[in-house]
Amino acid sequence: MTHGEQITKASRSNLALAFLSLPEPKRRDISNFYAFCRIVDDLADQPGIPVAERQTQLDIWRAAVLEKTPGENPLAADFRATLDRYPSIDRSLLGDIISGMEMDLRGMRYETLADLQLYCYRVAGAVGLVSIEMFGYQNPSARDHARALGEALQLTNILRDVADDYRNGCRIYLPLAWLREYGYSEDDLRAERHNAAFLRVMQTLAAFAGRNYAASDAAIAPEDRRSLRPGLIMGDIYRRVLQKMERNKFRVFSTHYRLTHMEKLWHVLRRMCFP
Repeated sequence: MTHGEQITKASRSNLALAFLSLPEPKRRDISNFYAFCRIVDDLADQPGIPVAERQTQLDIWRAAVLEKTPGENPLAADFRATLDRYPSIDRSLLGDIISGMEMDLRGMRYETLADLQLYCYRVAGAVGLVSIEMFGYQNPSARDHARALGEALQLTNILRDVADDYRNGCRIYLPLAWLREYGYSEDDLRAERHNAAFLRVMQTLAAFAGRNYAASDAAIAPEDRRSLRPGLIMGDIYRRVLQKMERNKFRVFSTHYRLTHMEKLWHVLRRMCFP
């Protein structure tokens, strides 16, 4: 098992489960990519490490995706070899991903939905664009599918993790302009008030996520459904999580929404049989 596969397996992520639908060589390669994403994301989220040190490590990764770099992570050489097997991957996308992690590192908040969309593109849409080059596709519309699905998945994460994000570094990913418009203050968020204003903000963002799921479905061509199956599995799982939150009126301060292992496995098996 490669270092990347070990990191992926240890993460117990929904992505790791979706990778079961891939043949072994592609599963190894996408696991190396996932491990890269996991490592740089962890660097952005490690409050015990000084910001300057975390920035230095991200700078090393930015260089290491192109060439051997002093101080690089042990995964870096394997990851470069993986990238070399897919010359269609635009390596600037890896810089976009790191830029997204740097936005987290600076503890940015997002004034408008457009500001939040840039963040979502970098940390999720760009991930999708790299992934589909590994999965393989025929129709260029797969790129629209990947971007829309990445944004939908990230918005679902944001909705699910509102409480945890604020508890961990006072992070607010909900558009600040919406909070003001609907009358929900940071004091309300700190006090974890679940009221009508909070529900309106969450429902508005959930509706936008739903439109992205629909756009991702519309953009995938029939001839690509089998090769892009891992993304479809992720969409099924996260859309189900979003539906659970919507039905329960987003009680994210007291409930952590997830699917059971059996529910997730059902989605994997369904897509493997009927992509």
